[in-house]
This record gives sequence, C-alpha cells and structure tokens, in this order.
Amino acid sequence: MSTRMPQALYPVTRQARVTLARSLHWGVSDGLPRLALRAAARRGDLQGRLVAATAAADPQAVWRVVEEIRARGPLSPTAFGFVTTHHAVVKEVLSSSAFGAGLPASPQPWVARLVERTTPPTVHPLRPPSLLATEPPDHTRYRRLVTRVFTARAVEKLRGRTEEIAQGLLDRMARQTGPVDLVSSYCAPLPVAVICEVLGVPEAEHQRVLEMGTAAAASLDMGLDWTAYRRVDSALAAFDAWLTDHLTRLRDKPGDDLMSQLVRAREDGVGLDEQELKATAGLVLAAGFETTVNLLGNAVALLAGEAGVRSQLATLRDDPSLWANAVEEALRLDPPVLMTARTCREETEVAGRRIPAGALVATVLGGANRDPEVFDDPARFDVTRGNAREHLAFSAGRHHCLGASLARMEGEVGLRALFDRFPDLVVEPGARRRPTRILRGFEALPVRVA
Repeated sequence: MSTRMPQALYPVTRQARVTLARSLHWGVSDGLPRLALRAAARRGDLQGRLVAATAAADPQAVWRVVEEIRARGPLSPTAFGFVTTHHAVVKEVLSSSAFGAGLPASPQPWVARLVERTTPPTVHPLRPPSLLATEPPDHTRYRRLVTRVFTARAVEKLRGRTEEIAQGLLDRMARQTGPVDLVSSYCAPLPVAVICEVLGVPEAEHQRVLEMGTAAAASLDMGLDWTAYRRVDSALAAFDAWLTDHLTRLRDKPGDDLMSQLVRAREDGVGLDEQELKATAGLVLAAGFETTVNLLGNAVALLAGEAGVRSQLATLRDDPSLWANAVEEALRLDPPVLMTARTCREETEVAGRRIPAGALVATVLGGANRDPEVFDDPARFDVTRGNAREHLAFSAGRHHCLGASLARMEGEVGLRALFDRFPDLVVEPGARRRPTRILRGFEALPVRVA
C-alpha cells in the first residue's frame, strides 16, 4: 500500500514559494557572507575587522582599523580579495577600466544559478540596471541621458527652494522646547523634500518616501541578518510598486520637475525603459537623500559636538564664504559613504601587486580621505583646509556620484541656515549612529538650540 500523500493535501501556495525564494536568496547573498565576515573578523582579517568595527559603540573603532590597514601598505590581501586606504590606489582602482562595479560571481555554478533564480524582480541599487551596477556601454547611455537632465544649472535652480524648505523646518524647530532630534527634525526632512521636488512627488507623499528611503538604506550592505534583509526587501518592493504608479502619473501629467524631464529624455530616439527609469529614481533617492542626511548630521557633530572643534564656527561666522569648503571638509573627515568595492575584470597590476581577474578590491573612501600623503594632519577638522575638495567621498571615475553637486548645495544651504538661526546649537548626549555599514551617519542626534 502506498504511503504517498495526495498532492492536494499539501499544496504549495504562491506566498510559500515567495517566502522560500526570499529565504534562499538571503542565505546565499547575505547569510553566507555574514558568516564569512564574522569568522574572518575573529581570525583578525583586516576587512572582516573593518566591517565589524562599523557596528562598534566606539565611533573611533572604524578609524583605528583604517589606520591598521594603512600601516600594512598601499594594498593588502584579505580573505575576500584586497583592501586599500591609500588615496592614490583608491582613485586608481575606481577609475581603471580593468575594474568594474558589482561583486564577483560565485565560483560555484549552483550558487550563481540559485542567486539568479531567487533574486526579487524589484529595483535594487546594487543590481542592474542601476548605474551603480552597470558598465559601458549600458552605463554610458544611462549616464548620458541622466546628466543631460541633472545639470549643475538645474541643481542651482533648486537652491532657492532648498533655502525656503530649510527656513520652514527651522521655524518649526524654534517652537520646540528642550532637546530636539536634529535627524528627524531637520537632517532627514530637508533632503527628502528637495529630492521629492526632483522626483515630482506631491507633498502629501513626502513622508511615505522618507519612510521607504530610510528602510531601504541598508540595501548597500552585504551580510544582512534575516530581520534586516526582510525589512529592506519589503521597503524595496513597496518603493518599486510606488514608482510604477508615480511614473504613470508623470507620463499622464508631466511637470517641470527633473524626473518628468528624464521620462521624456531621448538619446538617438531611445529613452530609458520602465526598469531603467525606476532604477534611476531609486538611485536618485539613495544618492540625493540618504547620503545628504548623513552629510548634514556628520557635519553638525563635527562643528558643534566637541569643544575643541567649535572654534571652526567662529571662523565661519567671520567668513561665511567658507561654508562651501566646510562641507568639503566634513565630507573628507567623516564621509556619508565609508567604502565601496570593485571587481577586477581582467588581470592587472596595482601598487606592485598582481590582481587576478575576479578578485574583489575594497576601497575605503574614508581611509583615502585621511591619507597623510595628501592631507596634512588628516584627523584634524579644518574648514580652511586648502585641498579639502581632493577627497573621494563621491567616488571617482565613471561611477562618480551623479548627485554630488546636489549634495554639496544642500549641505552648504542646510548647514549655513542652521547655524545662522541657532549659533549656540549644542549636541546633547544620546547621539546614536545608524546600524548601516556602508552608509555612515546618525540615526539620532539630540541638540539644544537655545
């Protein structure tokens, strides 16, 4: 007698298949790397220790590991490939055609097939057609279309509107009593309002975009735990669905916003398709919102967080033309993006080392920005630093951040407006760093404004 159960008694629902696919994808894309990173850190591997240091309570832990990496030389081998904190080597790797975006393919064919079959169809900043994950010729076409819309002149037109938004938020802060969380009151709502202007988002939906963007911030990290992965996956799915509706609205009723222009943009009669538009909008949100939240919070902590550095505010009051340079110095010393990576596409040599095809090179932007061969007394915050703009906070080469000019403008306007209104602002105890590893900033930054 057969013991086989009738299939109808144990049907596999669509939701069960989705959950299984999610679990399998997390396992190979984050679960295994998470275990490998933790094991490497325990063995003393520099890259593993650097990733572990991003979660340390001590904010200086990261910089101590960065200096250990620097002491090992311009390019050091790790369990995962190579790592560098040297300015010249970081710039070379990011600019070289021998290196490309994205992570190396798994040497195990079954792993690669499993990743391919279980990858969610929603937009993701580290998956094609995102500009962060594509290479020429696709990258060239996308970037040419996007840069035609996101010009320096277009960004400068947003300056007046940014100033208006900043003043409105500061008016609201002035009416509050006691400590104020600067992230939720100012550092986050300012750039999200500006980026919503860029994307043509109605004011009624600003809060929703803020929530989706915040929840998806960890999508740049590798080795997420299951809870964080599910949170990010859900946020990206919600953002993808929202973008579908939003792009439909823009096509039906285009506005003067930059996203409406991008929907209409054509190169030799060919524009961006639906997935490419979604990927671009997602990248604009990540680059124009998440990094600027970090820039503002990190800069405020540098300017008002320690008595020894507060003297820089007096310098800025005496010469307000230095505010643009103060933004560059904040980007240098505590950048919104700590590190990025490139995969070697063809065997090459860097800093005297042979780099085989398929090898991963982690470039620590924050380390390059503190290279003593480029910056004198690199750990010192100095708004008058003459070469502050030589930092690599916005990456380099063909993947140089498209939102750099927008972030710079928002940083300058936002910081100057804040300290003009509240010159005696003080950072209170209780500041809390974000749990993200790649993006570096504050989750909470309590301040007293009067």
